[in-house]
Amino acid sequence: MSILDAKDDLTKFRAEIRTWLADVVPADWKARMARASNEEYIAGQRWWMAERRKVGLAVPHWPVEYGGAGLTLQHLIAIAGEMARADAPMARMFTISLIHLPGTLFPHGTEAQKRHYLAGVAKGDVWCQGFSEPNSGSDLASLRCRAVRDGDRYVVNGQKIWSSYSMYADHCILLTRTDPDAQKHRGITYFIMDMRAPGVEVRPIRQANGRAEFGEIFLTNVSIHAENMIGRENNGWRVAQATLASERGVIAFEGAERQRYEIEAFYHKALASGAAWLRDDQLRREFMGFLAEMQAGRRMLRRVLAESETPEASASVLPSLVKLSATVLRQRICSFMTRIAGVEGQDFALLAEEPFGSPMFDFLSAFSGTIAGGTNEIQRNIVAERGLGMPRV
Repeated sequence: MSILDAKDDLTKFRAEIRTWLADVVPADWKARMARASNEEYIAGQRWWMAERRKVGLAVPHWPVEYGGAGLTLQHLIAIAGEMARADAPMARMFTISLIHLPGTLFPHGTEAQKRHYLAGVAKGDVWCQGFSEPNSGSDLASLRCRAVRDGDRYVVNGQKIWSSYSMYADHCILLTRTDPDAQKHRGITYFIMDMRAPGVEVRPIRQANGRAEFGEIFLTNVSIHAENMIGRENNGWRVAQATLASERGVIAFEGAERQRYEIEAFYHKALASGAAWLRDDQLRREFMGFLAEMQAGRRMLRRVLAESETPEASASVLPSLVKLSATVLRQRICSFMTRIAGVEGQDFALLAEEPFGSPMFDFLSAFSGTIAGGTNEIQRNIVAERGLGMPRV
């Protein structure tokens, strides 16, 4: 029986995924990726997408007519849960391809756009996101990247920043300003851009943890055909809301489940080795607090997933609350791990050892979570205004 043959029985479906993961995921994959060059890492990501494609799990949540299996949210939860349990690779390089692109094209794209671009994702096309700009990240609507109509094309000039894996991307979902005189939310247009088009330059951004996952995109007289506009001219802000809404739910769910298994493995290892921190009352209390908050977060995420299929989802502040609590908790956990590890925990060579192989690497990496996906400051504004009804000042 194949995985998709078992889709009508969630218990069997989970069992088939678990068996497949045990067969296909190398025990040392994480150690190899920790030592990998950029080229090896990219090859590893493409290998993982190819393996998922072989068993129908590349784009399982998409409609059948666009290459998916038409699976339900419950199937996606099962897949994410089993991936987390097995500590399988994450298709990080394909996040925009798998989540943001379909979340945008299904409600707003033309049939031609859906047929043309979605078909490439399961085959390995990489997409990036051209939203944030220098000085207009938190206030996305203040973006200044300019698109000027020239016949049946638009000429684009400007700059984008913090675009994940943009140096490897084939295409970009791009927000531009097409009417500089309109109110800032009303003069924005949404495009699909070929990352290999003349005038596109990507410069990797080296991060505090030593990695370079983000890129800065410079656009100089880049030509985009009008048929690659998503939605109507100057209506891009509305389209962008669909993109941003697509981030809620399953991605965060899988991340929370992975953290759960990490924490449990760490605790069992500490017990087995008689770790010194277990004899410190304050450190034990701190750790137990993390466990309680983590479980509360997992329950809240299940509420978000249940709510995501209701009409109330678009106005909900639950995703903001989840993002706020989860990212701050992650920073606190990583700070704890760094403190109890001492000087030895600052060695990045430990990165391949699990769980929490290099506490300092994880600590430095954790700070990006409060910025990515909408800064925590913006999330607090959303909770205050939408959830508590407080006035904007």
